[in-house]
Amino acid sequence: MKQNCWIYRSSKKDEMYLYLTREDDFEAVPELLMRRFGTPTLVMELELHEQRPLARADVARVMAQLAEEGYYLQMPPQLKPDIYHGNEA
Repeated sequence: MKQNCWIYRSSKKDEMYLYLTREDDFEAVPELLMRRFGTPTLVMELELHEQRPLARADVARVMAQLAEEGYYLQMPPQLKPDIYHGNEA
């Protein structure tokens, strides 16, 4: 199964993206989420299918949520820097 989606970048949070089933159709997205997301900027249109890997999300999960909810929110990665504190064992 193939599914078109439109991907928008958040104006308020780096590396946060919103996937929609229809271009510029934010009706399914909760109002509170839209306020926290800020002004969406269209990044790309993409055709999803099971064989197309996504960099930071499971494509099957994205497609399922798009079908169920009408949108998918990709959160920024959680970076865990490896910091040396100077403590010797």
